[in-house]
Amino acid sequence: MEIKQLKCFLEVTRTGNFTTASENLFITQPALSRIIKSLEDEIGAPLFIRTRKKLILTDAGRILKKHALKIENQLQQLDAELDKMFMQRKRQIRIGLPTITNSIFFSKLIASFHEEYPEVIFLLEEDGSKPVEEKVLNNLLDFGVVVLSEENESLDSIIFVNEKLKLVVSSSHRLAGKQEVSLQELKKEDFIMFDRDFVLRNLVINSCREAGFQPKIISETSQLEFIQELVAYNIGITLLPESTCIELTDDFKTITVTNPEIEWNLAMIWRKDASLSQIAQEFVRFAKEKLSTANPGQDSKSD
Repeated sequence: MEIKQLKCFLEVTRTGNFTTASENLFITQPALSRIIKSLEDEIGAPLFIRTRKKLILTDAGRILKKHALKIENQLQQLDAELDKMFMQRKRQIRIGLPTITNSIFFSKLIASFHEEYPEVIFLLEEDGSKPVEEKVLNNLLDFGVVVLSEENESLDSIIFVNEKLKLVVSSSHRLAGKQEVSLQELKKEDFIMFDRDFVLRNLVINSCREAGFQPKIISETSQLEFIQELVAYNIGITLLPESTCIELTDDFKTITVTNPEIEWNLAMIWRKDASLSQIAQEFVRFAKEKLSTANPGQDSKSD
């Protein structure tokens, strides 16, 4: 039994004749008759008693009408809920943000966009760069803010932050009085690191390897606050972006790292092949304009 058959059956019961029903359904009368006949064959009983003046429902017809009306009502509710969902999605923008980032700048971007489009709802989700990128690729997020490590051909991106990583130590650490250190000088230090979901971790490890040593990692976490606490208690050292270091208190000392300097590129990403809603497309245009204005030296890698 198909939905189309039930719709045709209900239209015949409402109009009381095949001619008007076929006109309302935009099909020929013979085609409508065949559909009703196939429904009767499937049920195994006639649905109408045909008289000269009108059609009368049989017992089987009355039972079918009762359930067909329920099905019709359920379908109408389904359509209404789906329409509501799609309308909500058109007004929603889902963005993934890594916990490492200084979110003030991106918050200003969202606030500026909200002033022009107050009906838009932003759904923000915090995670590491790797999970954020995966969720964008799997269409679980519309946009992501990630630390770029290598180019992904499936993604468009706008780089809006280009910084260096700085050494962060406790104010009582032996290196606290230095203005700069080479990465090699950290060979014997204990490192407090972000976990494997964070691209920052790979940047630090790969840079240390290039400097000729494997960093001694004594703790890994996804929480910036926990890293800061361990460093403050002089349990180990860490490397953080310049913008993150600005917010640190006097309990910490930040030191320039040389030989090599470690670059940290922050970008907004989205899927190249995604069917972005109109409001999401407008957010891309808005972000390109605002981010490029705020960071004129940054490049956009989007098409």
